[in-house]
Amino acid sequence: MLACVDVDYREGSPAAVAAALVFADWGAAEPVAEHVEPVEAIEPYVPGQLYRRELPCLLAVLGRVSAPLGVILVDGYVVLDAEGRPGLGAHLYEALGRRVAVVGVAKSVFEGSAAIELRRGESVRPLYVSAVGMDAQEAADGVLRMHGPHRLPTLLKRVDRLCRDA
Repeated sequence: MLACVDVDYREGSPAAVAAALVFADWGAAEPVAEHVEPVEAIEPYVPGQLYRRELPCLLAVLGRVSAPLGVILVDGYVVLDAEGRPGLGAHLYEALGRRVAVVGVAKSVFEGSAAIELRRGESVRPLYVSAVGMDAQEAADGVLRMHGPHRLPTLLKRVDRLCRDA
């Protein structure tokens, strides 16, 4: 099973809402489960340290997932640069005891990143895919196979909307 996760930050209470969609395979059009978790207390945003704010939210919603996961997709980077500086995905991989592969799908370029650039559908704007716990090219191929005709796969758009609307 795979899951994609995202977090929406807010003013007031809750301070954030995390969401996870669980799906059976890379090409799935529909999730087999949806989870939403409000988070009352979050760390302040610190440039270059997004993981300190986002990781507790992701762990909270992943705690609601009962299905064994093989891959988790995050909105962002796994590794930030050629030196291997960890991004959100690498921190999540470590927090999960290196038991679940993590794939980062970023919408904007991070200069110096070794992410694989790919274009889906007719989009001229690429996505940037990085991975830990699995081969990065295999991860990019999986993202390319994900359901939907547009730049962002259907389920990545849906998890974003799920946490925003909750």
